[in-house]
Amino acid sequence: MLATDPRHTTYASVEATPVTLSLARRADRFPDRTAVVDISEDRLYAPAETIHEDRVSYGALSAIADRTAERLATLGIGPGDTVCLVTRNRVATLGLFFACRRLGATLAPVSHLLTPASVERPFDVLEPEIVVAEAAQRDLVRSIPFDRSVTLAELSETDRAGIEVDARRPGESPLLALHGESGRPIAGYESETLERNCRTATAVWGLTADDVVPVTTRLSAPDALVRVALSVLYAGGTLLLDRAFDPGDAATAIAEEGATLLPGREAVLRDIAAEPGFDAAAASLERAVCAAPVDGNVIDAYRDRDVPVARVYGRLECPTALSEGFADDDRARDADESSVGRPVPDCRARLVDDDAVLEGAAEGRLQLSGPVVADGYVSAAGTDDGGREESTDRESADDDSDRGRFLDGWFDTGDRFHRDGAGCYHLR
Repeated sequence: MLATDPRHTTYASVEATPVTLSLARRADRFPDRTAVVDISEDRLYAPAETIHEDRVSYGALSAIADRTAERLATLGIGPGDTVCLVTRNRVATLGLFFACRRLGATLAPVSHLLTPASVERPFDVLEPEIVVAEAAQRDLVRSIPFDRSVTLAELSETDRAGIEVDARRPGESPLLALHGESGRPIAGYESETLERNCRTATAVWGLTADDVVPVTTRLSAPDALVRVALSVLYAGGTLLLDRAFDPGDAATAIAEEGATLLPGREAVLRDIAAEPGFDAAAASLERAVCAAPVDGNVIDAYRDRDVPVARVYGRLECPTALSEGFADDDRARDADESSVGRPVPDCRARLVDDDAVLEGAAEGRLQLSGPVVADGYVSAAGTDDGGREESTDRESADDDSDRGRFLDGWFDTGDRFHRDGAGCYHLR
């Protein structure tokens, strides 16, 4: 068992529960509860602040996952296979995730924001059996060095194999493979690791079935898919899904749908706060979570409207590692803008310098460990938790998403932090 210093941890470890990622169980328990509200604009060039609602219940989402799994099986996808997905935010992304879980396959979302040159990077490592893409990404797909692809429309028209799909996950391959901002590295997540991340979000931010939460980042990113989307569905809440983020549409949807939690990056919270409809949106919100670093003025815009904000730090390899609480008192208002709180449940954190572990108040490189950390980097040979493959192209070694390393049971982030006497961590 990995050691940890209890002085540096403020949350109790989340105990294992019978609850799993199983969408079928949620569909059986509350089939008519709304899982996703698709707020994407009905027309491609619709005016800002217009939304087209399309509600998907837990029962309907589970049925989508079943049908998708059967169609993927018809195309020969089974345990151990990899399915790449290139799309903007769609309900189909969630359907494919749960379909891969039922088949024992791996879902590897590839960001549609990659360029024709950089989109080759994840495919230098991944060896997918098939690429699924929306028609709007046809130009990007043409640049992918892989010749077996289907559009989402073609997949929806594929015959369904007469197979039994299991709500439990068979197979031993990662359930999810996520790439960094530049297209590399690629971190692998087992089903159990994703479940631990969902439990962590539930514990830290108090997610419940009553929560309505907008997705403000692309679902190919760990902070959107793992930290937000899967965690909200795990808690039985409702997601507001927009194909492409627009601050006016987001503010309108938050107010009209009664959103309770706003997660996002600094630019998202700033842009929403600048919208004319911000006051109406803030009246609905109960709390917000913002990825660090974030300017204090952005946080003050929400706190001035009685919306407490928690700064959070995460990585591709650990979507949520450190987080503040929601206490909106004088200490929170006066806190150093670099503060990102303490380790979340089931995440151990330590500071090192020259390979020595630092105790008490100190400054050093942040290392993370625990069941919420990715299971390693994905290579052509599988998931390797001993370090990145030497054959991987590393010409962008100064890229933030390309600096980490798995070492002796710990993930070295390469990021420097200061830990104060109270055990709070501050970005340097």
